[in-house]
This record gives sequence, C-alpha cells and structure tokens, in this order.
Amino acid sequence: MEDKELLPEEEQSSILTLTDENGVDTDFEYLDCIEYEGKEYLVLMPADEISTEIVILEVEPVDEENENYLSVSDEAILDAVYGIFKERYKDILTFED
Repeated sequence: MEDKELLPEEEQSSILTLTDENGVDTDFEYLDCIEYEGKEYLVLMPADEISTEIVILEVEPVDEENENYLSVSDEAILDAVYGIFKERYKDILTFED
C-alpha cells in the first residue's frame, strides 16, 4: 500500500472541476455556498486564471447524490448573493467594486 500525504479536508474540497454543456472541464476554487430566497448559490473563482472575478452558480438538486450548477442571469440575484458574500468576508478579503 502506498503512503499518501493527506491534505486538510478544506484543501481537498476547495477545487471543483465543472463540465459545461460542450464537455469542457474547468477548475474552480470553492469560496462559499450561500442560501438566498430558498435556493443555494455557489461562489467560485476560476482556479487557473489570474483574474479575481468570481462566478455565482445556482445549485439545482438532481437527486440525493447529484446536483447541477446553473448560471445566474438575474442581476438582482447576483447582486444580492455577492452582497451577502462580501458581508461574510469583509474582514478577510479586499473587494474591488
């Protein structure tokens, strides 16, 4: 049996690989999951880019083990979820508006 160095749990789960409708995989750093108006939204940052732009995706449960992530086009929802995220991390992160 090989010895494997284990990462802390938070580091193991901080990168998500998502596949778009064209079958293209993209890695994202998981930042937070925020509940807003009865729905959950993931707050992510592209893992392989220098950009500090975040991505907000709606979580759509498929069954008990699977879920889809949908892009959000409603500016009011994006602003509200981003506002909650900024408030939660105001003492940890610096935000540019």
